[in-house]
Amino acid sequence: MSVRPNVQLQILEAFNFRHATKVFDPDRKISDADFETILEAGRLSPTSFGHEPFKILVIQSPDKRELLREFSWGANGMMNGSSGQLGTASHFGIILASTAATMTAGSDYLQDHYRKVKQLPEDVIELFNGAYGKFQSTDHRITTEREITDWSGKQAYIVLANMMTTAALMGIDSCPIEGFDMELTTQTLAEHFGVDISKWKPAVMFAFGYRASDPQFPKTRRPMAETVNWF
Repeated sequence: MSVRPNVQLQILEAFNFRHATKVFDPDRKISDADFETILEAGRLSPTSFGHEPFKILVIQSPDKRELLREFSWGANGMMNGSSGQLGTASHFGIILASTAATMTAGSDYLQDHYRKVKQLPEDVIELFNGAYGKFQSTDHRITTEREITDWSGKQAYIVLANMMTTAALMGIDSCPIEGFDMELTTQTLAEHFGVDISKWKPAVMFAFGYRASDPQFPKTRRPMAETVNWF
């Protein structure tokens, strides 16, 4: 694959363009083709061991979005006196993280994933089981329900980061959202969205669309010298 001219400039322009959009223009909608590209960037994202411990829920029904409003303070507009991302975003959703029920080393789910998705031969599956088992039990010591779900959540953030970068490259705005009650969101997903919460837990919400107005403040970050150490 050849690198397009000025790709470095395009990337930096996209990252400077992107900001956590709190209010979108409700009259501007992302085209189906553009959002499919955003979703494909998420689907193709890397995950630890290639286990893909995430699922993307896209919530377009206004009634379904309203089910989340009361306890999603990061998306309901209470911080800025608007209807928030829930009320204005072209596309809104939640990325779910896999639980220990599927992501524990040796699980039936993973054996099926190795064979049907990764299409690995049996001897390689045996190697994967051993390596991932050591990773969980010894290297990173992620063996409890909370630890494994949190690990899956880390993979979900990689997915969302790639989705947001893809959107920015196309001039589409976005916002990652952690401001929600985890327990109430989990209950709502089970009761109203048919989510099996023994296998999936909410990791992060997201919103995509087109900004209603430009940011009021310039982008601020630590200088490179305070961000990166070379050895």
